[in-house]
Amino acid sequence: MTVPFYTSTREYAARKDEFDAAVRSVMERGDFILGSEVAEFEREAAAWLGAKYAVGVASGSDALVIAADLLGFRDGAEVLTPTFTFFASTSCVSRLGGKPVLVDLDAETLNMDLRDAERRMSKATKGIIPVHLFLQPTPMQPVMDLARKRGLRVLEDAAEAWGMDCLVDGSWRKAGTVGEIGIYSFFPTKTLGAYGDAGLMVTDDEELYKKIKSYRVHGSSVKYHHDYVGYNSRLDTLQAAILRVKMRTTDAAVAARARHGAHYTERLSRVPGLRLPKILPGGKPVYYVFNIFAPRRDELAAFLKEKGIGTSIYYPIPLHLQKCFQNLGYKKGDFPNAERACGEVLALPIFPELTDDEVDYVCDQIEAFYR
Repeated sequence: MTVPFYTSTREYAARKDEFDAAVRSVMERGDFILGSEVAEFEREAAAWLGAKYAVGVASGSDALVIAADLLGFRDGAEVLTPTFTFFASTSCVSRLGGKPVLVDLDAETLNMDLRDAERRMSKATKGIIPVHLFLQPTPMQPVMDLARKRGLRVLEDAAEAWGMDCLVDGSWRKAGTVGEIGIYSFFPTKTLGAYGDAGLMVTDDEELYKKIKSYRVHGSSVKYHHDYVGYNSRLDTLQAAILRVKMRTTDAAVAARARHGAHYTERLSRVPGLRLPKILPGGKPVYYVFNIFAPRRDELAAFLKEKGIGTSIYYPIPLHLQKCFQNLGYKKGDFPNAERACGEVLALPIFPELTDDEVDYVCDQIEAFYR
């Protein structure tokens, strides 16, 4: 059996007529830049998330840069961000001249260790970027409590968190809608994925919303009149059309991932030495990625590859050891939990169209390896 780490072709084959019709309609209208599908998707996404405003941009990485700029994470401002995360969660601060202050992870959940975050604060700390990784949100109640106590601006990196919920101030809210600005990525592998790059920014602040809309088109609100030095980052109309098709079944996709996650958990919890990330109360998990902590991780990955099983490593090198961030002054050993995780974590195949037989095959091979 061959089990891909991810494939979009099964979904396309099952819903080919819907996708083809959506793309054809854009081609027939010719409104390729900020066309009608973009505005419709923004309205639908905002409603589904429970946010007042949503703005489509070209990618999740662009969304982070624009949001960091608007929140003042530049010109020497210190911003707390995890060392165990995707590069864009930190580069969005660095490229604006801000100073990322890296934070270790919680060894059980893989999300930011908020106690470590508070220890690393200084008078120059202006903001925090909680990143919701893999399957559950960073606990947003303590994030918001810390932000209120220390006057921090909050940029919520929900690039991987579509569909996750978190409990804040006694109410359930969608991950990404709690901070001043939240961002999402629709990279093809995501829980809600486009057929190319795409991103979204959400906020409940009307002034921020107006600026986001302007910033994505070169800082302009009227053509050829520029109020700000903005960016060129617009959600492509074709991608918006595809995302609208996928939105119709986003709840079913989340449910399918949950079923596969439960299947993996039931099988792999029996394997001696193998650990699974701990799921915390106060948040709804969504299995964008199914990670395991694997002894002899690299040997296991090679073994599974021989058996036709795709895997991935999120992430092989923590950000404090990346060459481009040497100027931050960190060294090996500064973030022990993150460094340990980078040597143990392994992501297994999980996407809605995965079959139960495929999950069982993956688990059978993992059990065989450790036997």
